[in-house]
Amino acid sequence: MIDMIVSSLTPLTLVGGGEACVGDLNEALTIAPTCVAADAGALLALKAGVPLAALIGDFDSIAETALAQIPKDRQFKIDEQDTTDFDKALRNLDTPLVIGVGFCGGRLDHQLAVLHSLVRYAHRRCILVAQSQIVLLAPPELEVATVPGDVVSIFPLGPTQGRSDGLEWPIDGLDLNPLSQIGTSNRALGPARLEMDEPNAILMLPRRIIRQVAEALLHPDAAGWPPPG
Repeated sequence: MIDMIVSSLTPLTLVGGGEACVGDLNEALTIAPTCVAADAGALLALKAGVPLAALIGDFDSIAETALAQIPKDRQFKIDEQDTTDFDKALRNLDTPLVIGVGFCGGRLDHQLAVLHSLVRYAHRRCILVAQSQIVLLAPPELEVATVPGDVVSIFPLGPTQGRSDGLEWPIDGLDLNPLSQIGTSNRALGPARLEMDEPNAILMLPRRIIRQVAEALLHPDAAGWPPPG
């Protein structure tokens, strides 16, 4: 078994160096009270006065003055440059759920790399907080407390099929594929239910239902994707 940097029986907040404010971090901490930072994400945690369980990354985006404020035994430097700091952190967290803050907005290439990691580590449940939406890898099954008119977007990063209830345009029978058929800008008719056949679809939902989605993912009977191999 590979040793994880942080192991927790409860959800973890992971903060990155992208667009986020103290309010975003504090909201995440109400769901996942323990905070981990990916490289420059430590700056927001320090600004908010939030103690870090760990700082993970290659440390190329954080100054020595900031590092000096974090205990050495909580700093975990990973020197390789083949993966992002989000990837380095996500793969080293053993937790039932990650709430990610500071990984949406800003540079598009960074955001695409983050989405790649969500698919790469499909077995690690993670919700990313954006300005008005939450972003996650669609699990095998999920019921969400949407209301009529809510935007529900599905963007496949690989081939998959699925089924839906409560959407204006059902996805049943569609061959979702980034090169042909996508499922963005759908609309809820009320509470919605989704099923996906493969761990390849990025799901975007209204931010206001983050707590309900987190509770659904944490439910003892919630279906998840198996680890690779």
